[in-house]
Order: sequence, then C-alpha cells, then structure tokens
Amino acid sequence: MAQAVESNHADRIVGLLGADRVRSPIGPEARAANTIVEPASVEEVAELVRACEADNLSLAPLGAARTLAQIRRTPVAVGLSLARLARIVAYESDDMTIVAEAGLSVAELNRATSRSGQRLPADPRGPEATTLGALVAAAHAGPLRHSDGSARDLLIGIHFVGHGGKLVRGGGRVVKNVAGYDLMKVMGGSFGTLGIIVETTFKVRPLLENYSVAIAGYDRSGAAFDAARALNDALPLAHLEVVSPALAAAFQRSGSFLVIAGFYGNRREIDYQRDRLTAIAATRVEFLTSEAAETTYAQVRDLDLPQASLAARIAVLPGELGTALEACGVEFVAHAGSGVAEIFAPLLSADTARETLARWRTIAHRARGNVRVLAAASELRDSLVFFDEPGDGALKLMRRLKAAFDPANIFNPGCFVGGI
Repeated sequence: MAQAVESNHADRIVGLLGADRVRSPIGPEARAANTIVEPASVEEVAELVRACEADNLSLAPLGAARTLAQIRRTPVAVGLSLARLARIVAYESDDMTIVAEAGLSVAELNRATSRSGQRLPADPRGPEATTLGALVAAAHAGPLRHSDGSARDLLIGIHFVGHGGKLVRGGGRVVKNVAGYDLMKVMGGSFGTLGIIVETTFKVRPLLENYSVAIAGYDRSGAAFDAARALNDALPLAHLEVVSPALAAAFQRSGSFLVIAGFYGNRREIDYQRDRLTAIAATRVEFLTSEAAETTYAQVRDLDLPQASLAARIAVLPGELGTALEACGVEFVAHAGSGVAEIFAPLLSADTARETLARWRTIAHRARGNVRVLAAASELRDSLVFFDEPGDGALKLMRRLKAAFDPANIFNPGCFVGGI
C-alpha cells in the first residue's frame, strides 16, 4: 500500500493538525513517505491514526528516516515525524530511570543524564539522528550491546498509539514493575508495523570509569578472531570488535584485521586489564585513553560500510562468527562477543545480489543464525527478501499479532518478516 496523499485527504489532515504540521519530505524521507506530518501531542497522533484508518492511508513513524529509506520498496502515504514529541517527561537519577517522548534523540537523552553521571548505554550508529522510538522499533544497537545489552534489555516501559488511535501502555516507571514486559518485547524490533511508539521508559547506568581502548592488528582473519575469543573469555570488556582490512583505514591501520577492545574500571583494574590484553593479544597493542579513546569508540560505533549495492547484518553464535565471515568472503565490522556483524557487497546486478544474499543466508543458517538486509540499491529491492523468514509456526503467530494490533493494515505495511 504505497499511495500518494490526495488533496482531500491532505486537506483533512491539515484540518486536524494545522498547515504547519504537514510538509513535503526532505532528503531520505522521500524514499520512505510521500507526505510528512508532525503532530505535537499524543492526542494528535491518535487523531492522525484514526484519519489514516478511515481513509485507508498507509502510515509509518520516522526518526531520521534512515532505516525505512533503505528498506521500503515504495514510500508509505504518510510519514509520521515525532520531532515535536521530544521532551524528557521524568528523570529519577536516584532510581536510575528516565521517561522520555519517542522523538527525543539518544544523544539528547545522554546529554541530560550525563550531568548526573549516568548514561543510556544503548549506542546506535549516529545517536544524534536516532530517536528513542527508532531505537526501540528498529532494534538499533552498537558496540556496547556486548556489556550492556540492547534497547530491549534496558526498556522498562512503553506507550504507543495503536488501532483506533488508542493509547496502549506497557511496563512502568520503576525497575521492579514488570507488568507488560511481553508487550515491550513485541514492540521492540517491530519496525512500526504494530503502532506508533510515543513514550519510552529506560533504565540508565553510571558513566564508564577510566574508559580505555586497545587496538591490535593481525594479518589473518582467523588470528584476529582467535585473539578476540580469548579476550572475551578472560576479561569483562565493554565492547569487542574485529574490523576487516578495507575498513581498518578509518583507524590508520589499513591492510590488517583489527581487534578493538574497550575496557574500564578503577586504576588497579585498568592496569590489570592492560597487562592481560598485552599477554593475550600476542602482538603489538596500542592503548588509548581519555579523548583519544572516546574518539576511537565513536569511530567504531559510527563506522559506515563503504558505498554498496547490498549491506546486511549477519547474526550467528559468537563462536561461529569468524568462520561464517570467512565463508562469506566480505569486508565487515564484527561485534565479536555478540555474534553480530555488518557486511557488504559492492556493485551487484539484481541476479548477483539475489544469489549473494542466498549464499550469505545459507552460511548463517548452518551457523544457527540469520541475515537481515540493512540497505540495498533501489534497483535491487524488488528482487530481495530483506528479512529471514522464521518457521511456519512463528510466522503464523506474527501474522496473528499483526492482524490483532493492526486490523486496518495501515502501520508500515509490507516492510517486515514475511511481507507483514
């Protein structure tokens, strides 16, 4: 369902929200939606949902539109920007919880919590452009998933607008309140197919103490992953990446497979970890501290794959990741301790892209994992299946959830597993 907003529909939306809330898409938004609407309250989101259901208009929530611009085959009719819903509702630093509207960026939230020595450790690529709604709905995660988990592990409460414009609440504002826990899991990684997230409640954690980074280079992929595996077994690292040679140039180390490990603690812990890292790495290790460490971490978090016809995320058992990536024969950024890596293939025809993706999926399935397409050139999208399909039982359950949550089928249709 990818239709333009006809004039009578547009007039109705303008009548509901005002002319200043409706605009043309900008930049990547144009690949995700035909018209952008910016409600300023939850009530206005609800009104918009009811109007789209009545007029059979497809609707999708947008942060910076980076994810949907890469995976939608055709734009939805209405892109719902939550830029005007970006307030911190409540912050209890003693309880280490924060409630914020879904349009607030991860970076803005962390600037607020840092004044109390705290942080939201979910660290997506480009936190300035990643809203809290997108963080949850698109299941974004970065290097710190290794030690702190992903957004779904930190989320303790959620509000979203669903079918009929109803406000649905799950969880609560205190860590011990687990009511609605399953509902939050359902909304995590749902890509806006079940409703519009408008408010989130997260656990926050203390800022890292004496954060440091170690970088070691290896000639062979196998040696790099062997070292990463040994480090993961021996030390409580904040994050652990292996970067292939083509991407190592960002760290002035082109030609090597880099192991990049982040660690923290008090001075005695730091000294111990440096000694252990040096012994286990069995090669020259460069240690970075203070601003240099923070800069390198940001490079790892925000490392973009080169311009590619096809980019994907492979997730397998951590012990299988190195072997799987060697079999794929690609450049990569691997979160070695988590079993997740971003991979890419440049300049492919439609047939070759389809064959390449099928090969990657075969490799991942053998390692008890999966592959999801992150981005594809527009001319390739019709020939690719972006999500791995689960077994028949799981897919039937997902279709039942979609039918129950979105019987009008307006929420980001056709953009999820099995065409949901």
